Amino acid sequence: MPQPIRTLIVIPGDDPVQVAGSPHLERLRPHGELVLYRDRPQDDAEKVRRLADAAVLINSRSAVKWPGDLLRQLPKLRFVTVCGIGTDAIDLATARELGIVVSNIPGKTASIVAEHALALLLAAARRLAEQTAELKAGRWSNLDMTYLGGKTLGVVGTGAIGRRMIALGKAIGMQVLAWTFHPSAERAAELGVEFVDLDELLRRSDAVSIHVKLTPESRHLIGRQELALMKPGSLLVNTARAAIVDTAAMIEALQSGQLGGAGLDVFDAEPLPADDPILRCPNVVLTPHNADQTPEGFDFLNGGAVENVIAFLEGRPQYVVT
Repeated sequence: MPQPIRTLIVIPGDDPVQVAGSPHLERLRPHGELVLYRDRPQDDAEKVRRLADAAVLINSRSAVKWPGDLLRQLPKLRFVTVCGIGTDAIDLATARELGIVVSNIPGKTASIVAEHALALLLAAARRLAEQTAELKAGRWSNLDMTYLGGKTLGVVGTGAIGRRMIALGKAIGMQVLAWTFHPSAERAAELGVEFVDLDELLRRSDAVSIHVKLTPESRHLIGRQELALMKPGSLLVNTARAAIVDTAAMIEALQSGQLGGAGLDVFDAEPLPADDPILRCPNVVLTPHNADQTPEGFDFLNGGAVENVIAFLEGRPQYVVT
């Protein structure tokens, strides 16, 4: 008697490692056959080859992109889950057209990412990267630093991470302003924060931390004009997506001193090329898109992705984006 065909679940490029070795993967065993590729696919043809027979895609790395033309070449694909909040690696409009359900993992690592954003902010304010480099070079230097207490923090985006960042800013004695696409008096009262328009936030803030998702509306939300509105010497933190900021304009602002420093966890090209101009900028603190990559973060995200797959296969999809 022929064996029933098992659902094929594919992780197409787990590099750097996100889910490989996670005990949560064992929970998928009763639900289908899991194939995990540890290396990143080198081109679009390899992506399609790896997913040719897959019904379920666990996209563990947002650097592995799935534009519409690739999704159209995967007729068996029924479900995609990302291992995080952002779904910008997936062409959602095409997924919707093809009937592919896409889920994310909202909120589970908000406190972890916000803590990382605060660490980047503090490191930029105290110029820790520059001071470390000076000491390693044998120089006992005295660099000007910024005290954040009493200064104004502008939080761009008030989802789960932005809300936590508001609380952390207040915890170190900062005044906090916020901007969101959908402000309301109720949300302002709930968060204990003043909502202002984006231009006003940029003018009044000594530091700006970005926490919006990448959409067509938020792409280059912070461009040359917006950076020019900021106080000379102010600080910028981005743990969301690189394309929310015009990188070329940000580099110009760093080089001119319009920005006093930046803390970045996200980049236009990932991994970051060795010749990227951001590496030559003064007072930048850089981390390799790993704001949620603590043991707790890995566990939350890997468990969340597995739960999304099981929920879909059991006919009760959750955290559906499209």
